Amino acid sequence: MQNAVVIVAGGSGKRMGTTIPKQFLEVNGLPILGHTIRQFYVFDPAMEIVVTLPKEWADYWQEQVTKFDLPKHVVVEGGKERFHSVLNGLNRVSANVSIVGVHDAVRPCVSVETIARCYEAAAEHGAAIPVLAMVNSLRKVSSSGNESVDRQHFRSVQTPQCFQASILRRGYENGFRNEFTDDASVVEYAGNSIELVQGNPENVKATNPQDLVLLRHFLSATD
Repeated sequence: MQNAVVIVAGGSGKRMGTTIPKQFLEVNGLPILGHTIRQFYVFDPAMEIVVTLPKEWADYWQEQVTKFDLPKHVVVEGGKERFHSVLNGLNRVSANVSIVGVHDAVRPCVSVETIARCYEAAAEHGAAIPVLAMVNSLRKVSSSGNESVDRQHFRSVQTPQCFQASILRRGYENGFRNEFTDDASVVEYAGNSIELVQGNPENVKATNPQDLVLLRHFLSATD
């Protein structure tokens, strides 16, 4: 079975407050995106890896690939929205690929075990995403006020979100909708159910400066 992953690296770094996009920030001796690519290579050295990037940063990233001797991957131009970036990446995935994962570039601490669970569940069920149980209390906010809700009915969603290639392609044929928040919502809109699998707590998404502290800690623990 041939696997592929589309790694979406379209961040600008605004919330991170940096001069370069957050996926290029060096953490523990390697760009965040480099750590992410290596995790998927460790899981499956034969995996087809496609990275979507802003066009203006493609040459810069190629310099980093050479500098850090990163695993082989294909770079394609990102799009206006995340949806379009994934679609561009999906269009570069080979026709013989069975399972396609979509992963946030700035989640470098996804475990190999989580990746394996997602790909295995997608092969069996068609679509699978990693989640974590909620640990904080939740409140629903509306125009009339707010109210407590039962956290047992909710899960926090991570990536990689994995799908049988034919299912993911059909989902993206329906075009962009504003309510699409991730790839699972695209596939669900097309009539497919989503299997939930266990994620890993370290699989945080680097968004704010404080997230870099966590990444340094988690990556040091795995070195």
